[in-house]
Parts: sequence; structure tokens; C-alpha cells
Amino acid sequence: MDLLRKFWRLSWQDRVLLAETILSLAIAGIAIAVLPFRYVGLLAARPIRRPTLLGQARVYEVGRVRWAIITIAARLPWRALCFQQSLAAQLMLRRRGISSVLYYGAAQDDRSGLHAHVWLRDGNVDVIGGEIASRFAILATFPPQTPERSMYFSAPDLEVR
Repeated sequence: MDLLRKFWRLSWQDRVLLAETILSLAIAGIAIAVLPFRYVGLLAARPIRRPTLLGQARVYEVGRVRWAIITIAARLPWRALCFQQSLAAQLMLRRRGISSVLYYGAAQDDRSGLHAHVWLRDGNVDVIGGEIASRFAILATFPPQTPERSMYFSAPDLEVR
């Protein structure tokens, strides 16, 4: 009940943003669950078809999307892991004319084996998941950042954290 009260105290712009975030996280979760990895990669690599947002407006929108993803992902009745959060944030930023890069990485853990992590960056700014990104070797980027990186990388045995 307290969450509902907090929600109604927010501005209408924040409420709309949080509703968009719920929808984006649901779409990202469904896409990841039902589509082959290469199609999710193609979705994440789609170009922006609108004017690019620059300057302070860009910084502001990236911060708002980050806030909304972190706020909602912690309160959803389903699990929204790094992959779902990063893909949803990328979709939301794309709608705002902000290009970003989705990174897919892996790391070896002595106790539990190989782990994957997905994070999103806007230029040099970590949007989602960048706090632990330095622990992971980059396997792919969406859209691809170098010719040698394949956007069709498939890793069915990786556990996404």
C-alpha cells in the first residue's frame, strides 16, 4: 500500500515513465525468453531513426531512464536480470533518440563456473549494469563496435547474473 501512495505522489511525467518501464521490461523479458539470441541481438542493434538527443537533455534523459529501470526492476513480481534491464533501457533510450551500446560479457568463477553479464553504456556513461562490468570479458556488443565482434555470438551454457 505504501508503494501505491508513493506512486501517486509522483508527477504525472514520472508515473508515465514508470509505466513505460514496466512495459519495456516485460517486452525485453518476453523477447529474451522466446527469441533466439541472434534475433535479440538484431533487436538491440537496430539503428535510431530519429534525431539524436545531445547535451544536457541527453544526460537528463539517460538519468531518468536509469532511475526508472532500477526503481521498477526491484519491485516487479518477476525477475528482471541484467539482460532484461539493459535491453529495456536500450529500447527506452532509442525511443528518445539516444544511441547506446549493449555489452555482453562472460567471466570465469572458480566456484560456480562461467557467468555472463549484460550492461548498457551511452558513450562513456554506464547506464545499467556497469558497476561490475570490469570483471567480464566482452564477447559481443550490440550494435557491433568492431568488425571482429560478431553479433551472432551464441552462448547457451552461460548463466546470466
